[in-house]
Amino acid sequence: MTYGAAPHSSENAPTLATDGAADVALAVCGNGDRRTAAAPRDGFEMLDPQLSRRHLLIAGSACAAGVGLSTEVVAQGGPRNAHPAQEKLVAMSRVTLQVNGQSHTLELDNRTTLLDALREHLKLTGTKKGCDHGQCGACTVLLDGRRVNACLTLAVMHEGAQLTTIEGLGQPDKLHPMQAAFVRHDGYQCGYCTPGQICSAVAVLDELRAGVPSHVSQDLTARPLLSAEELRERMSGNLCRCGAYANIIDAITEVAGRPA
Repeated sequence: MTYGAAPHSSENAPTLATDGAADVALAVCGNGDRRTAAAPRDGFEMLDPQLSRRHLLIAGSACAAGVGLSTEVVAQGGPRNAHPAQEKLVAMSRVTLQVNGQSHTLELDNRTTLLDALREHLKLTGTKKGCDHGQCGACTVLLDGRRVNACLTLAVMHEGAQLTTIEGLGQPDKLHPMQAAFVRHDGYQCGYCTPGQICSAVAVLDELRAGVPSHVSQDLTARPLLSAEELRERMSGNLCRCGAYANIIDAITEVAGRPA
């Protein structure tokens, strides 16, 4: 990027030739002291005409090295970790979860998500960690009969809760009807989203049977129809990067009693 003399500038006006890297270095480092006292002109603040591009890059590198050094100091127990006693302030809690019909009592950091409790502490890795922000639905499990994104809730919030993961729905030698339907209709493809999709699909059918309306229900007081539109809306929180959505709808429809 080149800033030359503006059309209305005099021939003796300072001219600075620099590039985008130099601009970024200045922006990141906040080296306001390298700027001149020249008054802003037409909305642009002119830089020291004696400052070469080489000097700018050197200054940027030194600033980046300084940032890295600060990070390393903190990582090695620098000023922010100067009080080891603070490490003892991590709050721990004991929580008992009923997972797939079995009781588990865990001693957990209060910040442990339900997803990490299942995967890291109970080794139930069938529930997948996708985006870890509640956007993809790969971590969907059934919590007291309702589907939740396990990455968005803390384990200590669910003392005594009944949890069902994909391992609790069926086993390879005895598949849940929804699992079997996904296989028949090729609704799994790469398979990473499948545990969450299946848990969500099971809950969707329960919602329809209970008459819970959705955003596309025409009559909020009537029992919602088992339509492709309803299924798409209710399953919209579960993303499939392979694009097997049509097959997934066929599988759910079959399990609901209407052969696809």
